[in-house]
This record gives sequence, structure tokens and C-alpha cells, in this order.
Amino acid sequence: MKNKLKIKSESGFTVIETLFGIAIFVLIVGALTLFSKNVWVNNSFISAGLVDTDAGRQVLKTMVAEIRTASTSDTGTYLINQAGASSFTFYSNVDSDVLKEKVRYFLSGTTLQRGVIKPTGSPLSYNAGNEKISTLLQNVQDSSIFEYFDKDYDGTTAPLSFPINIPNVRLVKITITTDSDPNRPPAEMVFSTQVSIRNLKDNL
Repeated sequence: MKNKLKIKSESGFTVIETLFGIAIFVLIVGALTLFSKNVWVNNSFISAGLVDTDAGRQVLKTMVAEIRTASTSDTGTYLINQAGASSFTFYSNVDSDVLKEKVRYFLSGTTLQRGVIKPTGSPLSYNAGNEKISTLLQNVQDSSIFEYFDKDYDGTTAPLSFPINIPNVRLVKITITTDSDPNRPPAEMVFSTQVSIRNLKDNL
């Protein structure tokens, strides 16, 4: 009987050993939880970055297509209406009909927006009250996104100074920087392109 009791006592765990085992288990569970959280956070950042990248590229693609085909309005006015650092207004046929819309790309705070006015009436006119505005990109960090160049642009030429002499414009450069949270990853994303206006093209 004594031998049996002795064996039982020697094969069991002491209180200290039990607490030590629990502590190790808690540390392992904590480490795994922290690792899983970091993986999830990093994946969410990567996913958000990919979505923002796709959105930025699509916006530039649309802007380039519409600016490139700018042409004289249906009321006979010059194809560029306004050329500013944070906004650009021009006329272009951006849908499937035969009319040329008045298109305005502009910053509203940190949001890049697009306004479109379809000409109406007889004779045709562009009524500002009919402008339809849509949001293209949010969290834009720039205060200016447009630069303009004349016919002498060679790739390194300085942009035209403001205020822009509109008839001199031949090429528009667009640079958009976005960052949903400057204090957290991913890093800011910069989208940049340049587009020459086909109907004003000479040596570009």
C-alpha cells in the first residue's frame, strides 16, 4: 500500500509545475492571437491598397479618354472652358449620343469629383443647374492636381504659369496623391499621367 501511494505521489504534478505549464500555455495562446491579428491587419491593408490602386488607375483612364477627345462645344465655344490647378473644365462627347457635354474635374476638399452638363434647349445651352456631379476618388492629399504645357513641351519643359493662357494649352498633366490615413500603412499612392488634346495637337 505504501509503495502504491509513493508511486502516485511521484508521478503527479506539483502546484508550481501546474502553474508554470498554465503560464506557458497562456503565452503561446497570446502569441498566436497577436500573430493572427497582425496577419489580418496586414491583409486588410494590402486589400485596401489594391482596391485604391485599381480605383486610381480607372479614374485616370477615364480622365485621359475624355480630355484627349475634347472639342468645340455644341454652342461654338472653345474646347477648354477653364484651366486651374485644382480643376479643369472642357467640352467632350462622353456618352453615346451626338451632343458634347461640358465636363468638369475638380477637387472638393480631399475629394476628386466630376461634373457633367448636357446641353439642352433650342438653341442649345449649358445650364449649370443641370450639372450632375459624381465622386471619383476620396482622401486626395494634393491641393493642385493639374499642370499645363504648350506646344514647346519636350518632356522636361516647365509647366505654364498661372493664370493659364488657355489657347496656349496643348497638354495636360494629372498627378493625384491619395492616402486614407497618413499615420498608418499602406503608404500614400501617387497616380500620374499626361494627355495631349487631339484637336489641338501640333508637334506633340
